[in-house]
Amino acid sequence: METADNLTEPQSSLQRLLAEANVARLDAELLLAHVFGTTRSAVIAHGEQCIGQPEALRYRALVARRAAGEPLAYLTGEREFWSLPLMVSEAVLIPRPETELVVERALALLSEPRTHASEPRIADLGTGSGAIALALACARPRWQLLASDRSAQALQVARANARRLQLNQIEFVEGDWFAPLGTRRFEAIVSNPPYVAARDPALQALRYEPAAALTPGNSGMEALRHLIALAPDHLCPGAWLVLEHGADQAREVAAALVAAGYARVRCHRDLAGHDRVTEAQWP
Repeated sequence: METADNLTEPQSSLQRLLAEANVARLDAELLLAHVFGTTRSAVIAHGEQCIGQPEALRYRALVARRAAGEPLAYLTGEREFWSLPLMVSEAVLIPRPETELVVERALALLSEPRTHASEPRIADLGTGSGAIALALACARPRWQLLASDRSAQALQVARANARRLQLNQIEFVEGDWFAPLGTRRFEAIVSNPPYVAARDPALQALRYEPAAALTPGNSGMEALRHLIALAPDHLCPGAWLVLEHGADQAREVAAALVAAGYARVRCHRDLAGHDRVTEAQWP
């Protein structure tokens, strides 16, 4: 950062910029840290420091966008998931803490005793930013991971995250759900598919995120039913399907799994106490 002694542009202190921001204090601090490529703690510690007009204008523009409702993650280009700093853009859904439950369940299920010693193969369908696959790759470097998405732009983000994190054991493939898998089978298929109903009022608050990653159709169950129906063609005997879903969809998801012939159907709640992830085993 520049100081008052070496600036000729009109100046504002960090404290003044934070005070005038009409957004939550935490957001204001994180945006200011982003503008200068520093940390939030540094912004707080050096509140008296002055900055030049170009930086102040850039910061105020970001604050205005945040005040209008644009997600902080899109403004900074980053969101943490599983303690990994992931790059995000408007091409991908912003990773959320509740999705970490998908990772937790996959790790738990594939740590159970198995009949063969080879490393498990896992497919993450609709990977978006790559969050689930990257978390699994970080936790289990020897696992064989495939991540698919029908969006080429989303896959660009996911691949960039893999390079940035040096998690190079993931195979990224483009295509809709099972289409790019060929005849391959896996010990687990995991997914956080779109599951918000098309007319759900909650979509208004999510208007900046890609609609295709949020809603699959009128009921919100379309993608979940598709995954449940076709996953057996790509699951090894005894393999697992792990699905994130809406808090009010657990019973419907469980019923669809049982009707399709899955066993050991179990739902798990997220940290907020909502039914969030259902797992099932293919016999």
